[in-house]
Amino acid sequence: MQTGRVIRISYRDNNSISGITITGGLAEGTHPNYSGGGMYINASNPTLTNVTISNNTAEIYGGGMSLYGSSNPTLTHVTITNNTAGYGGGMYLYESSNPTLTHVTITNNTANNGGGICSHLANATLTNVTISNNTANERAGGMYLGSSSNPTLTHVIIANNRAEWFGGGMLLTTSNP
Repeated sequence: MQTGRVIRISYRDNNSISGITITGGLAEGTHPNYSGGGMYINASNPTLTNVTISNNTAEIYGGGMSLYGSSNPTLTHVTITNNTAGYGGGMYLYESSNPTLTHVTITNNTANNGGGICSHLANATLTNVTISNNTANERAGGMYLGSSSNPTLTHVIIANNRAEWFGGGMLLTTSNP
């Protein structure tokens, strides 16, 4: 495991990342360094195609990926697996960040809250997405949708996720998918 996240994109548009594996990131320290072990995306709209995001850790938010500041990335044929964080083991979505995920697999991630995805004030669009085998030490093994997160889910499979307290598949708090 390296010290520091693997990729940081801030205030950029039209970035394209394809055919790579993002692995071994460690996000820790003070804000925003504790977010996005694999990727930290702030106020940016990159396109990720045929990417694997695996084996990353964030001290607080988004082991695999953290989105802030109205970031709207497009992920196609992406696998997010074996990442760990306090919130959003696979992905953490915040502050009007509205990603589009198509043919994405989010599996085997772990967090205290939102093993697969943790979303606050964000409205993701998920099409042909599988969220499976994620674990939450507290709430929401698959998806934690809090603070007015209203995703659009089409042909989404949420299966075999586990939470210690409640919301094995999905936990909704003031949200309406």
